Amino acid sequence: MDIKNLMVTGGCGFIGSNFIRYLLEEADFMGKIINVDKLTYAGNPENLSDISERYPGRYVFQKADICDAVRMNQIFRDYQVDAICHFAAESHVDRSIKRPEEFIQTNITGTFNLLETIRQNAGQFRLFHHVSTDEVYGSLGREGYFTEETPYRPNSPYSASKAASDHLVRAYHETYGLPAVISNCSNNYGPYQFPEKLIPLMILNALDGKPLPVYGDGRNVRDWLYVKDHCGAIWTIMRFGDKGETYNIGGNSEMENIVIVEMICDILDEIIPVSAGYSRKKLITFVKDRPGHDRRYAIDFSKLQKAFNWTPRESLATGLRKTIVWYLENANWIERSRSGEYRAWISEQYEQERSPS
Repeated sequence: MDIKNLMVTGGCGFIGSNFIRYLLEEADFMGKIINVDKLTYAGNPENLSDISERYPGRYVFQKADICDAVRMNQIFRDYQVDAICHFAAESHVDRSIKRPEEFIQTNITGTFNLLETIRQNAGQFRLFHHVSTDEVYGSLGREGYFTEETPYRPNSPYSASKAASDHLVRAYHETYGLPAVISNCSNNYGPYQFPEKLIPLMILNALDGKPLPVYGDGRNVRDWLYVKDHCGAIWTIMRFGDKGETYNIGGNSEMENIVIVEMICDILDEIIPVSAGYSRKKLITFVKDRPGHDRRYAIDFSKLQKAFNWTPRESLATGLRKTIVWYLENANWIERSRSGEYRAWISEQYEQERSPS
């Protein structure tokens, strides 16, 4: 697909920033990227601090909220956007339980604004790719997998808001003919992930000798997808996927949470042994389970595999090791993301809105 001006929403976040890097550094994408990000706590422009200089004329940042319909229309027209890859979302389950209103606003209203912007400025628009989650399907028992035909049964405000946005995208395709495709992925991990998420939290706590909090009995199961594999799958779907279709993206790495934490401890013990000689597994602490905690997710991505011969390149063992090494080598990024120093940098860098270039 010949995309000239691709809007990436939430491009300063974990997956969005990895996707922008993937397109510019590894993929066959030759167009321009317009990164639209509100810069909430998890949106860090340092994730892409070198990109503008390395790819002059091919990358531009716009600090904007997808819930601001006027701004979305302005950016869409100013940059003649012909495709959107939509990552922007509130995405942390625990936060959605405490403050669900933010999830409803961003994930539902924000997606609606983007769809309306496209509908009102259709022109040469080529594709809306909506990035969603396997959590919309609810929880699995010991057997079985989520397929593209699995009924939606969201169990948290986060997953319910993502389910609603999925339905909106599908409805706009069916009602207005909007060229759209949806992907539902399993749990991502890798470089630039905000430290509140399970894997980076465990890595950093283990390095600091802090408790490693594990919900319930630790036997909740997730399928883990290395972020660069996810980016490759999204680009494959954007190029070759059929409009109106949904594609599941999985990592083929189903594992209990407690085992993930133990693997992290083992790798860190190997790379940086504790001076006292004990295993970091001693830091594991079981805490009260969170409400509505789905027991098991597992993705069947055979549709994507059969259609485009896509399969994840990283196993859980190789991806986890790469992730740990990245965090060990990027201590400055970690400190700034934890301390909020980058928020001051944001204010300084983006106090004045940039004009189209």
